[in-house]
Amino acid sequence: MPADPRLPTKLRSLVDQLGPILALVGVWSLFAAMRWDIFPTWENTQSILLQTAVIGVAALGGTMVIISGGIDLSVGSLIALVSVVVALVLRRLLGGEDGSAAVGVYTASTLAAVAGVAVAAACGLGIGTMVIGRIGRVAAIVAGALVGVAAWSYGLDHRAAILLAVVVAAVAFWGESELKLSIALTPFIVTLGMWGALRGAAKGLADNSAVYPPPTPLNNFMRFPSAAIDASLILRPHQWWSPGVWIFLILAVAIAGVLRYTQFGRHLYAIGSNEQTARLCGINVERTKLKLYAFAAVLTGVAGVLQFSFVEVGDPTTAQGYELAVIAAAVIGGASLSGGVGTILGTVAGALLMSTINNGCTKIGLEVWMQEIVTGAIIVTAVALDKLRHRAVQ
Repeated sequence: MPADPRLPTKLRSLVDQLGPILALVGVWSLFAAMRWDIFPTWENTQSILLQTAVIGVAALGGTMVIISGGIDLSVGSLIALVSVVVALVLRRLLGGEDGSAAVGVYTASTLAAVAGVAVAAACGLGIGTMVIGRIGRVAAIVAGALVGVAAWSYGLDHRAAILLAVVVAAVAFWGESELKLSIALTPFIVTLGMWGALRGAAKGLADNSAVYPPPTPLNNFMRFPSAAIDASLILRPHQWWSPGVWIFLILAVAIAGVLRYTQFGRHLYAIGSNEQTARLCGINVERTKLKLYAFAAVLTGVAGVLQFSFVEVGDPTTAQGYELAVIAAAVIGGASLSGGVGTILGTVAGALLMSTINNGCTKIGLEVWMQEIVTGAIIVTAVALDKLRHRAVQ
């Protein structure tokens, strides 16, 4: 609940920050009381953390976008696209069923993860470019790619086709820069369009089916640790959880530091609070937004690699509805859809709360359709609380 505006400012801020954590403790206690035999166990706690890792990493970027006053509806589709890219790269490098491999499994895993994150970063740059109004630059790159693909399809050597694509894209890019065509689009419209486009690209790359690569070390990122549970586990903290959970926690600390201690983080809060005032204060709003959407997409790319590790397959239909879960995690954690407000600690608590509710509903025997209703109700409630909070501040 938003804090009473009549409370002193520091106390109200403390209540706002602790609210998501108190809600998490309350929900966890409720499910623990209902199913004490299976809910508060070490194995179930690890399961909740694994369920949180993918959404949590994507929510870190989503929180930064919301703080700036924007929104990203393409998260789920981008995660699916990254999982397909990772699977295709692995299958290409490791040779698939015939057992031939161009490189070792560790090198292939690294290259596949880098390729997935790089594709996500490129998509983020495209989104950011359209948000700041330079849609012509995206059109120039797309035109170059289409010309290159068409030339290659008609028999041109692939090196000549790539060179032709680069030349066409460069000329179109230069022409757009000279004409200074600027068509600003809202983040909602841009990411809604990318939501469909990226999902379609994932299905096209995967030929409308799941891509099954050979097993690699990437598959171990989202598995339960095999360490024995005893007193000596205290001295082996790296074996408490799977690598994916540690990646989530380390990234959360890093992004919290970026928001609190860097100029880039302060600019995001300033832009989200009042974009025009931020512009008058000398902040390069367009450049900051371009960096933001690329950075957020990189985090979504990491979430896509974790999702691939979780399902161990490149699935173009995976991560359906993750965009809403990311928004819900950020808003439940205290981020305002009006911009200018939000913390990473709150987002981590919000993501854990979502996973705890889903896990708890399963443990008490609720069917999937009822869980979906509960999740939808949580999202609506979170948005309503955000509106109440915004009204209280005004």
